[in-house]
Amino acid sequence: GAAAALPCEAGSYSSATNLTDASECTDATPGHFATTGSTQQTACAKGSYTNETRQGECTPCAGGTYQDMGGKTECKACLQGHYCAVGAAAALPCEGGSYSSATDNDEPGDCTLADPGSFAVTGSIEQTPCSPGTFSALAGQSICEKCPAGEYQDSSGATNCTACEKGHYCAEGASAPLPCPAGTRINASLDLMTSKDDCITCPAGTF
Repeated sequence: GAAAALPCEAGSYSSATNLTDASECTDATPGHFATTGSTQQTACAKGSYTNETRQGECTPCAGGTYQDMGGKTECKACLQGHYCAVGAAAALPCEGGSYSSATDNDEPGDCTLADPGSFAVTGSIEQTPCSPGTFSALAGQSICEKCPAGEYQDSSGATNCTACEKGHYCAEGASAPLPCPAGTRINASLDLMTSKDDCITCPAGTF
């Protein structure tokens, strides 16, 4: 009787029904693969690649690289402010409170925590100093906190705020102590003044 039909070997394919030898099967092209007995080649999935012909499977992207399209012959370097695990189909952003300018991170821990006095939003390439009137006491913060009412901070990159000066008032988020306006005086009964409403209007005939 006739010889049994043999499948095309892994890495090759054919939709023809009249082949007489495995060498007549078509090689899978770079960016594609074919499993044993395939009638067609298949594009490498996102997160994988092959740069060779006649492959039975694609190679996962290495850590620190990714590929967001199918059928590719190489992976892309990970993005700044992101990390890419093995087989990544997308670059994932550094978590809030961390940052990175590297392009080869493969896990969240490769992103650097923001220092006290600074912050980093999700996907940051660098940390940003807290602006005057705000502070960050701890590392790894995604926002800076406003100085509480009765305190101020006139510098950037601060880790705390300073008590308001006597004879002045400091509202929440104050970057400077403000004197009572003309025609008003300090309220000596208050430990801390937090708005100009805390200043006492001078009686008629006085200033």
